[in-house]
Amino acid sequence: MWQKTRVVFAIPELRQKIFLTLLFLAIYRVGWQIPLPIVDTDAMSGLFGGDNALGDVLERVATFSASQLSQATIFGLGIMPYISASIIFQLLGTVWEPLERLQKEGESGRKKINEYTRYATVGICLVQSWFWVSLLASPGWNVIRPEYINEGGTLLFGWKITAVLTMTAGTTFLMWLGEQIDEYGIGNGISLLIMAGILARMPMAGVQLLSPMFKNGFELGGSGGQVGVETLIVLAALFVGVVAGVVFITQGQRRIPTQSAKHVRGRRVYGGSRQYLPLRVNQAGVMPIIFASSLLLFPSVAFGYLAQWFSSDSFMGGMFNGLNEVFKQQSGFTYNMLYVGLIYFFCYFWTAITFNPKDMADNLKNYGTFIPGYRPGKRTADYLEKVMVRITYVGAGFLALVAIIPTLVANWMNIDYSIASFYGGTGLLIAVSVAFDLVQKIDSHLVMRNYKGLLE
Repeated sequence: MWQKTRVVFAIPELRQKIFLTLLFLAIYRVGWQIPLPIVDTDAMSGLFGGDNALGDVLERVATFSASQLSQATIFGLGIMPYISASIIFQLLGTVWEPLERLQKEGESGRKKINEYTRYATVGICLVQSWFWVSLLASPGWNVIRPEYINEGGTLLFGWKITAVLTMTAGTTFLMWLGEQIDEYGIGNGISLLIMAGILARMPMAGVQLLSPMFKNGFELGGSGGQVGVETLIVLAALFVGVVAGVVFITQGQRRIPTQSAKHVRGRRVYGGSRQYLPLRVNQAGVMPIIFASSLLLFPSVAFGYLAQWFSSDSFMGGMFNGLNEVFKQQSGFTYNMLYVGLIYFFCYFWTAITFNPKDMADNLKNYGTFIPGYRPGKRTADYLEKVMVRITYVGAGFLALVAIIPTLVANWMNIDYSIASFYGGTGLLIAVSVAFDLVQKIDSHLVMRNYKGLLE
């Protein structure tokens, strides 16, 4: 492995791409720490720290958006507005004919859609940052520095506009930074920014887990909130097993055999070879978990605010408090069943959007390729759809298992959820998928220069 790593840095072009990517990620991490000038960071930490429903929402959103709303930094919105704009245009491409035609124009159409996505990102940033700054400046929050508040107790309009434009510029800069990584670095820029935000939380979780052991000494069957040595061994083995399972399912394929027709041109015969059509088991990727977890974050906040309008002794107050506890703890049977159900729903929903069996059957027919036993056209499309429905059920089951692993680990081993979240859920799926994609792209550079790949 050391020899392969040395070869990676021995190639000048690849070495330059890796160092540029690390530099861009370092720039992102620096901006991630710079707060807006109008915000009192100590007051923000006190407001969103501890056992706070809104703080939990912001912390979980930050996992898959590379954001830092809990401290209102210049990169506070993260890259989520760009992801939202991309999802919007992807959904519109399936129902709006002009955009669908643009998607089929190839490279020129893709560039045009990317341009529209950038404009939409700026618009989403302006709206989101305006609402967020207005929320921070609302009475009772007390997170705005006194020098930026007028006599009426509200935030000065000029500084409000400055904060909104600063957060919009921060997200736009992150979008540009991701594109620079795509062009001059290595790997997918947006995905690497999200992975950097996820991995940056690992050292703090490790310190939180191990600091009591170094302070009080290592012991079996930990006591007083301390984790025992046997628990650490189980956690390490579980982490390796989960990562191996994520890699296995992420790369899993259902290979459908295909046969190309023979073409006689002059004295030569072309085609006639047997190949296969790969269908990914996890066709939807990480999107179902992102959608499901996002949808389940807000009921806790909503029910918490509704409970304040009623007396705790009343029927409505007790009902809203009970619902708030169900969604706030995120570990009960009801919450996990809703989580699993939403993951299955969004798996089939996202697969139906991204996978079009009719177009795939038409492409096979145009290239003179067919699936043995099925006539080209509608029969082939129906077969592909039936296969995709079956393997999507397996992929959704895997995603559901990965999603609830952190809850099971936190409950069974009595450790904090922030530590258990590294054993499953959105963060682990994104980190493993992006890391595997990065290794594959490095491999392509090595193989192109007649070196052995890292995965060989």
